[in-house]
Amino acid sequence: MKNAILTALIAGMLVSCSVQAPITLKEMGSFHVGGRDVTLSGKPVREVVFTPGGVPAKVDPNGVYTVEQMYVQYFTPQNQRGALPLLMWHGGGLTGATYETTPDGREGWLNYFLKKGWAVYNSDAVERGRSGWAMYPDVFKGEPVFLTKENPFERFRIGQGAGSYSPDPAKRRVLPGSQFPVEAYEQFAKQNVPRWTTTDEPTIAAYTALVDRVCPCVVLVHSQSGLFGFRVAQARPDKIKALVAVEPANAGDIRQAAMLKGTPVLAIYGDYIEQDARWPKIRQIGVDFLQAVNAAGGKAEIVDLPKMGIHGNSHMIMMDRNSQQVAELIQAWLERQGLYR
Repeated sequence: MKNAILTALIAGMLVSCSVQAPITLKEMGSFHVGGRDVTLSGKPVREVVFTPGGVPAKVDPNGVYTVEQMYVQYFTPQNQRGALPLLMWHGGGLTGATYETTPDGREGWLNYFLKKGWAVYNSDAVERGRSGWAMYPDVFKGEPVFLTKENPFERFRIGQGAGSYSPDPAKRRVLPGSQFPVEAYEQFAKQNVPRWTTTDEPTIAAYTALVDRVCPCVVLVHSQSGLFGFRVAQARPDKIKALVAVEPANAGDIRQAAMLKGTPVLAIYGDYIEQDARWPKIRQIGVDFLQAVNAAGGKAEIVDLPKMGIHGNSHMIMMDRNSQQVAELIQAWLERQGLYR
């Protein structure tokens, strides 16, 4: 009887330990930052019925609009151990959902770093998600780019390149050993949102406004936001104390590489890059820039995960099945920079 009770107690303890640790917050909230007012004129007044069967209302599109603002949500843990806030910036055609929950339902990096004791600021860049978008071509020059369902599968090193996607999941050609949760690809496809290729300037302005409001801080960027992170860090080297670049799609101004000589940088690249049509050149752009930073006296580290024995990572590293392993790598690096209490 005693053995049975002891066994039950041990089993209960194991179950208890396997439950995800709770998150205790000191505060959470959101705000919009950046943006500007723009006046439109010369537009025709029209009547709009906002609800079926409703009474038409006159809508005059001439007037002042607030545009190019950015949405930011923040979480401050009760037991704050990160020495500075951690800002998470997402990639192209995506939103802050990138860091919230993986497509297959695991905790995202937002939760991981929050539980580690970092105050986390997660944003939807200009023209994405809760930041909204502005009229085009009146404000945003050009039209938005919409991605087909197969585009990320074939371009983000999940599938084996062009033609590897199929509407039939059983016929999709996934890269061998891929860590991306392909069984949940439909969930990931629903995260994709329209994006512009003409809004870099207002996006950088909004991120700069965020840094001016929140920082000193650590910034974590992914893909498209690599350009934004490096450029803002070059403009505010006194406020960005460390920069983590996860597969940056572009880099900063190489002529001003010395501006980052006091900012530790960690760049992380996943798997299958050599097999891809575009990624060897994209990676080389980042490597050339970071080598220029080091030549100017900086402290930039480049981590190729396969060389560390971490294989199978797609472009969406924070969503891959081994995402926590990579998060632990980032956490350890931040600790080595003296940014963790």
